[in-house]
Amino acid sequence: MKIVILDGNTCNPGDLSWEGFEQFGELTVYPVTDSSNPQEVIDRIGDAEIVINNKTLMQKDVLRACPNVKYIGMISTGYNAVDAEEAGRLGIPVTNIPGYGTMTVAQHAMALLLEVTNRVGHHNTEVKKGRWETSEDFTFWDYPLIELDGKTLGIIGYGMIGQAMGRMAQAMGMKLIVNSRHPKPEWETENCRYGTLDEIYAEADVISLHCPLHDGNKGMINKETIAKMKDGVILINSARGGLVVEQDLADALNSGKVYAAAVDTLHNEPVEPNNPLVNTKNCIITPHNAWAAKESRARIIRMAEENLAAFLKGEPRNVVNGVK
Repeated sequence: MKIVILDGNTCNPGDLSWEGFEQFGELTVYPVTDSSNPQEVIDRIGDAEIVINNKTLMQKDVLRACPNVKYIGMISTGYNAVDAEEAGRLGIPVTNIPGYGTMTVAQHAMALLLEVTNRVGHHNTEVKKGRWETSEDFTFWDYPLIELDGKTLGIIGYGMIGQAMGRMAQAMGMKLIVNSRHPKPEWETENCRYGTLDEIYAEADVISLHCPLHDGNKGMINKETIAKMKDGVILINSARGGLVVEQDLADALNSGKVYAAAVDTLHNEPVEPNNPLVNTKNCIITPHNAWAAKESRARIIRMAEENLAAFLKGEPRNVVNGVK
């Protein structure tokens, strides 16, 4: 059996191992495959029966040109890089990796919030540039330093990551208003309650996005919803860039309506030079790496191996396109 990994570098740039896949067959690992060149994708898949993929595009023409493929295993939660519907018509199961990065993504979201409130990175840089040694006082700060205790955090999307973020915030003394498509009232406490989106917009000092992107919430953070928010609100987005109308957020940051934003995802990635958030004041951007702790990436690889083992045993799991 031939196994090909199309874009191994994203998950494993060399600090982890692919050897677990070698037990299943002859393994070929490509660090990167050029999605803009479908023929390269086809050539690299060749006569492989098993394809492991992250972000390499495998659309209809690619799938039809590779008749030997029996299984596509995503090393990610998202699977939009593959035409899963067409794969289903061809009888090819597509599997994904759910829940691998709950704590690391929540930790990153909290790190974004703490960078906004404490500006550790900025002040470290200023100290090393010599500003402290020439300061007239024993201290200095360039941004308001904000205490989170007693503030209200609005969490939009109260799944596993949203809940983890909520636990961290409550440990810092924050109160929660959370919104979910599947609320569980039994989870409410003195410091955590469910609310509507409008309640979150009106009452939250900080809003953190942890919901999946779908047609119903695309661009949900826009000039109309921002107008409903508290003056000086802080926005955190470690979910999906498409949830935010970026020009509207940039305008709100520049006007001061939104005090600060910290985002790990953008509408188009990698970032484009004309993205309105890049040069906007009080906007922190990280390169979609909230998921990428070594421990988290090791879990992805292990779970991808387990998905493939389950398929080969005739007991497929985490199938996203209904093919068994």
